[in-house]
Amino acid sequence: MVTTSYSVPDIFTASLHVIKRNGQAVSFEANKIFDAISKAILAVEGDAASGSLRIQQIAHTITDDLLQRFHRQFPQGGKIFIEDIQDQVELGLMRLGHQKVAHAYVLYREEHAKQRRQEKLVADDASGIITLDPHGKDTFFSYAELSRRIHSACTGFDSVVPESIIEQCKHSLYQGMQLEDIDTALLMTVRPMVEQEPNYAFVCAQLLLKKLQRQVSHFLELSVEDKNFYINAFEKTIAQGIRLKLLDERLARFDLPVLAKTIKPERDRQFNYLGLQTLFDRYFLQHKEKRIEMPQIFFMRVAMGLSLLEDNPTERAIEFYHLISSFDYMCSTPTLFNSGTLRPQLSSCYLTTVDDDLAAIYQSIADNAQLSKWAGGLGNDWTRVRGLGARIEGTKGKSQGVIPFLKVVNDTAVAVNQGGKRKGAVCAYLESWHIDIEDFLELRKNTGDERRRTHDMNSASWIPDLFMKRVITDQEWTLFSPHDVSDLHDIYGKAFEERYLAYEEKIQTGEIKLFKKIPAKQLWQKMLSMLYETGHPWITFKDPCNIRSPQQHCGVVHSSNLCTEITLNTNENEIAVCNLGSVNLARHIKNGQIDQEHLQKTISTAIRLLDNVIDLNFYPVEKAKTSNLKHRPIGLGLMGFQDVLYQLRMPYASVDAVQFADHSMELISFYAIEASINLAKERGHYPSFKNSLWDKGQLPIDSLKTLQKERGEDFCSFDFISQLNWESIRQQLKQFGIRNSNIMAIAPTATISNIVGVSQSIEPTYQNLYVKSNLSGEFMVINQALVNELKALGLWDQVMINDLKYFDGSVQPIERIPEYIKAVYATAFEMDSRWLVEAASRRQKWLDQAQSLNLYLAEPSGKTLDNLYKMAWSRGLKTTYYLRSLGATKVEKVTVAEKDKTKTQISDEAPKVCSILEPECEACQ
Repeated sequence: MVTTSYSVPDIFTASLHVIKRNGQAVSFEANKIFDAISKAILAVEGDAASGSLRIQQIAHTITDDLLQRFHRQFPQGGKIFIEDIQDQVELGLMRLGHQKVAHAYVLYREEHAKQRRQEKLVADDASGIITLDPHGKDTFFSYAELSRRIHSACTGFDSVVPESIIEQCKHSLYQGMQLEDIDTALLMTVRPMVEQEPNYAFVCAQLLLKKLQRQVSHFLELSVEDKNFYINAFEKTIAQGIRLKLLDERLARFDLPVLAKTIKPERDRQFNYLGLQTLFDRYFLQHKEKRIEMPQIFFMRVAMGLSLLEDNPTERAIEFYHLISSFDYMCSTPTLFNSGTLRPQLSSCYLTTVDDDLAAIYQSIADNAQLSKWAGGLGNDWTRVRGLGARIEGTKGKSQGVIPFLKVVNDTAVAVNQGGKRKGAVCAYLESWHIDIEDFLELRKNTGDERRRTHDMNSASWIPDLFMKRVITDQEWTLFSPHDVSDLHDIYGKAFEERYLAYEEKIQTGEIKLFKKIPAKQLWQKMLSMLYETGHPWITFKDPCNIRSPQQHCGVVHSSNLCTEITLNTNENEIAVCNLGSVNLARHIKNGQIDQEHLQKTISTAIRLLDNVIDLNFYPVEKAKTSNLKHRPIGLGLMGFQDVLYQLRMPYASVDAVQFADHSMELISFYAIEASINLAKERGHYPSFKNSLWDKGQLPIDSLKTLQKERGEDFCSFDFISQLNWESIRQQLKQFGIRNSNIMAIAPTATISNIVGVSQSIEPTYQNLYVKSNLSGEFMVINQALVNELKALGLWDQVMINDLKYFDGSVQPIERIPEYIKAVYATAFEMDSRWLVEAASRRQKWLDQAQSLNLYLAEPSGKTLDNLYKMAWSRGLKTTYYLRSLGATKVEKVTVAEKDKTKTQISDEAPKVCSILEPECEACQ
């Protein structure tokens, strides 16, 4: 042990006193600093270094440095708090490059603080406060009970300090407070700690879980201390749900005791705070504004609702329960909302085509209202409706065009807000040859005639290949009114090009009077300008959606859906339906690679579950039922892609990530098609299977070759590499057919990814530290994978937290972070979005539908935008989604410690906290 004493330098002669934690003032002793530093060094280097001259020299250097600082601060002597001295020791170690020693010193401080807190808690155990129970009666709440709750919530989570929570919680409690408000006080105490340690988000979830359990136990008249709480609560919840007409009475026919014993209460510990709060606010069954089901009962209820028509419903419910409660896969929001209820509207989105007739237009708006009421998102194709100035035969007047009707659609979406659970959401599509296209592009502008603006509605341009070719070759583009060129709406590819040229010739002969000619580049630039300025209309491509559609024999894809991942046929008699769910890819990595056996099992069960949705669904509109039962489309997607890249230590902006996107999507596609074929063996192929691409033995990779042939190789840059034995799938298709017309679509998953605690869909990380806002409130989100990396390197400390906040969640400007970590944890705005397009193009070749692909632009650049979207088209993407530009708001740069409101201030300013809002089209999540 180092025993050499420390001699105070001559310069430090003034009288300095230390204020201890109990308020007592004692003389300053430099030896104590010297000894503490020496012990910290020994903790790192071991007892073998005891007596080392080098250790003494380091301790002397740091102690000297601190005394110099104290002398400058207190030249005439004074008083300094003990914790300020310890903070300066910690910073001194870091300034001189001794990060590991600083870490050991922090642990030393925390251990002593823990001992002090424990001693205080022991003394306080017999004390507490008087609270008011729900009936207004006085009841004693002891600090011992507070301690028990906190320790229970912290159990199993590393790097959390229950004693610190307890000590801070006591300051939030007061005599006479409502008993139920204690839960809120606990949560409010722990929430700010998430930025220091991400595991506090799991502690918050456990505290919220106990609050939920108390609500449920009160409703069911059960004790929260019951060791078999879940088993006893399950049957009662189902019975009460049926009695209150919240649940389908057929749920009582299941073998409830068997299902109760299947439930895994320990899976409640998978939730982080954002995930459980989301379920708590919007998903769990409620009665008189109180929740009446626990998370695992909720998952079992959803599984039961999806098994009602199975031959052995109890067995299938168990299979489906394990699928979703393990977070291997998650159903879309409408399925979670409504499975097992009296109105099981389980589908996510509905696609409609609006006819050029006043009665048909308002019937479509009425259909929108009904579909939105039951939590469906909407995609409307408006291309058939004649343009501004077109003649109306019935009245001999002139049409006002599409725009006034879209204003009505916008207001209907606001008025019918998906049953009160979330905002109504609709996206209008218009083909780029429509004469109203220029006004359509301006729908979301904040200037101009408000009667021609739709601030609450999404919009998307439906762009044929011919337009893109004319943009690239700098030719003119002609705008028509649909009543003059009605067949353009229903054709694509070479057939579209031939008819379009023929109509342009009719302008020359005077047969078509209403038209407008415009340079294609000019219209393209306006599209991109409005996209950057307003976020709309999204850029989507008509020809790849149709040329690669398996259902070409049944009609035309006239639009995508609310989130641009669905490409299904629509007409005046059929409303297409999206039935969605997503595989959590992050749960399927083992030993640094995809666990193919696990993935195959997950997808097999998921495809069966999705197929069941079609038969169980409550259809608000008959045309939707007709379409869904005829074609039986589903959309299996994925989420957690960025989390997997973190596990593999692979930068998103890299060739490796692009290749992984290709390989992972090929596996998902292979197993999904295989699972649908297996269902066809059992249940038969879908009714409109004959003459489909599937019937011809053509797979998504084959249709990509057809697109190249139709478009022309000069305008294509496709990749055709594959790794799996697709010939075996082709042979099975010919022999057995397939159960679903469409099988895969990658939805945004904004909400369900929150529930399971992974990154959204195929999205890169937005920021490594930010505040997320949604209908459940504001949540601090911190990249746990990054924190784990920094902890392993001994770099996770208060300075790092402050740096991350100061640099808005970016690791790039932080010098002490290694370059390989900076590459892996680059955020969405720190990478070239062409990498996102490249990865998406590799996925697209395996998808029979599309993907919700957001693109990011850190700085405004017309050339960058132009190149990016041309690349998306040339790579064969069917659609794109939001263009995200970097906002002006930043993460708050002021952190204030409770005990000293000036202590950790970084900046004099406190800009607005950055809030990442969930996309409007939450139906696909």
